[in-house]
Amino acid sequence: MSKLYLFPLSVYLLFQFTFIGTYIAAVIQGHVVPDFPYISDAATYSPESCVFGQFINIGCVLLGITIYIRYRQIDEYSIIHSDVRRCVGRKNIIGLWIGITSCLGISIVANFQETNVRIVHFVGAFLCFGAGTIYFWLQAIISYYLQPYSGSMLKAHIRLMLSVICTIFFIVASVTGVISHIRFKGSDPRKWYPSDGGWYYHVASTISEWIVATAFCFYIITFTEEFKIISLDHPPLQFIEIEEEIEYSQNYSPIITPNSNPNEPIIS
Repeated sequence: MSKLYLFPLSVYLLFQFTFIGTYIAAVIQGHVVPDFPYISDAATYSPESCVFGQFINIGCVLLGITIYIRYRQIDEYSIIHSDVRRCVGRKNIIGLWIGITSCLGISIVANFQETNVRIVHFVGAFLCFGAGTIYFWLQAIISYYLQPYSGSMLKAHIRLMLSVICTIFFIVASVTGVISHIRFKGSDPRKWYPSDGGWYYHVASTISEWIVATAFCFYIITFTEEFKIISLDHPPLQFIEIEEEIEYSQNYSPIITPNSNPNEPIIS
């Protein structure tokens, strides 16, 4: 399988299109106010929620494949270079599972709207941004260990910077989000006005969420150049022979033997 760089590129384009598209649709439909809603608030009501959930689910699959390719790439470098193997150690496999956990969180956020299942939605958001940030830190550290075999120091610095941004704004979004909901006195959080209370905390939280989501997308696209120089073979498939099947195959007599005439009728 070649052209693996299309996976991170597709994730970036699909997520950005979904975030912006559902926001525009929600504003046009009057489901949210145009002043800084949460990303998930714009996908609370149909038809935006349907489109958002479908595209995000597709994006989660593509993101999971991207994370797996990155894992295999690092694993190959660990096999070839002993110094990489000593430095990376178990970080690669840990990063794989944390990355998959983040994908699961994104899917939960998309499919469990805040208005329907609030607790599940918040758990998904924590898995998405929390596990995703940890995954980015691990990848930033591994990027330095892969020098000079893969990527560049500039790209490692960019990933480190994006990890710092995600960490800071994830914390800001979480803290200000809790405070804003405590101070909220309105009737509908999807249509949050300055007179509803907690407005400035709400704006700080929503802007921080958008920054984190954008940084996530930019982080994933940094894998594009490195994926251009690798290819991935299909996973091998092996049959598991069961004892009964072996006995059956030993006692089996073919109907047509190599010396038989294929045009001759079979008499049983």
